[in-house]
Amino acid sequence: MHNLELTQEINRRHFLRRAGGTLGGMALGALAAPRVAQALAAPHAAPKAKRVIYMFQSGAPSQLELFDYKPGLRDIHMTELPDEIRMGQRLTGMTANQDKFPVVQSIFDFKQYGESGAWISDVIPHTAKIADDLCIVRSVNTEAINHDPAITFCQTGSQLAGRPSMGAWVAYGLGTANLNLPTFMVLVSRGTGRAAGQPLYDRLWGSGVLPTRYQGVKLRSGEDPVLYLANPGGCSTNLRRQMLDQLRELNLEKHQATQDPEILTRIEQYELAFRMQTSVPDLTDISDEPQHVLDMYGPDVHTPGTYARNCLLARRMAERDVRFVQLYHMGWDHHDNLPDHLGKQCKDTDQPSAALVSDLKQRGLLDDTLIIWGGEFGRTVYSQGKVTEETYGRDHHPRCFSIWMAGGGIKPGITYGETDDFSYNIVKDPVHVHDLNATILHCLGIDHERLSVPYQGLDVRLTGVEEHHPIKALLA
Repeated sequence: MHNLELTQEINRRHFLRRAGGTLGGMALGALAAPRVAQALAAPHAAPKAKRVIYMFQSGAPSQLELFDYKPGLRDIHMTELPDEIRMGQRLTGMTANQDKFPVVQSIFDFKQYGESGAWISDVIPHTAKIADDLCIVRSVNTEAINHDPAITFCQTGSQLAGRPSMGAWVAYGLGTANLNLPTFMVLVSRGTGRAAGQPLYDRLWGSGVLPTRYQGVKLRSGEDPVLYLANPGGCSTNLRRQMLDQLRELNLEKHQATQDPEILTRIEQYELAFRMQTSVPDLTDISDEPQHVLDMYGPDVHTPGTYARNCLLARRMAERDVRFVQLYHMGWDHHDNLPDHLGKQCKDTDQPSAALVSDLKQRGLLDDTLIIWGGEFGRTVYSQGKVTEETYGRDHHPRCFSIWMAGGGIKPGITYGETDDFSYNIVKDPVHVHDLNATILHCLGIDHERLSVPYQGLDVRLTGVEEHHPIKALLA
């Protein structure tokens, strides 16, 4: 039996033994002990999406400058934000001591695009061209007001560190579709808009309370995309194979004695790393890409580590059936000099993001690839700090922000949710972060309430323990 097949068989036997030994025993065990971890052998329902590409814009893009058009702000520009709009909202330490909260109109113009007539800012012209492929959601809301808790909440369902990331949940629930690449892969880029922006931590793509085999694998931009993958000097491929075979036998003996599932994870990761010695260089070598495709993504695609290159790699991962691809782009935290900084961030991201959608579409991959673009919260309508004709800043705002989705299972060409005239409060069709994540899982055929794992007396889920639902109006 092949090494990987043997390992998977051991996993199955271990699971069956714990659950009761037979399918009947599994059913009986489920009745007697309902808090068994509910991993899936198959989706709960027919999936529309086979894979996810999540383009996370770390730092919180301003909805007022991108997707939530508020022309009425021109008439009240530089007036004080009414108390009845703010309603005593908690403020961050950056603006809590301001004497005034002046309303500031966006410096950018908006137009309607496509048959859908979506209002989109002129600072993202490439995104505007694919308006009819997008589902723009203007009413997402969150519970966190500071970056790290808010990003952690979006990605793991909890403001506190230690819970599994969304990619880990998907890997746990659906398993791999390519034995030669990780199920969950991560790419990180730093924007030009605010180079010293909020940091990102590896736990954001961690497995939390799930087995470590489900954590994300981060690709680096240097010569070694994955550290320690290549054979050391003087070690041939045959010698490495012999070493792994002997190590596997030792680990299997240890597992038989301890029944520790992490030992099986270790075996599988060694085997995956061996196969990745061929698959990763093939993935990251873009020399076979036609010039017209490279031109779609823009000039930065030629520079490793840029957002443009990462978008192209995400498409190559989708072609290879990587289940969950997580892109992070830092630099969206615009407390001051917003027009300049946001303009640079959009130059980083606009063309590559639109190119990824179009590229997948022309290859027939968009229908079963779900794409999400968005950050951790929005920005305030009032300015932080001094306002001039050329510049202003905006503080954190969790009550409403905008994201967009496209592809597998999502209705294209719609704008969902409404905010008030200040883009401060939601007045129609709110979408909580947990509702958004439930919708993402639904597109993959997963019932978010049934994907759980017992931990410290709680059935841990990506979408928390309170009642949340997929947003049906967003579904194709």
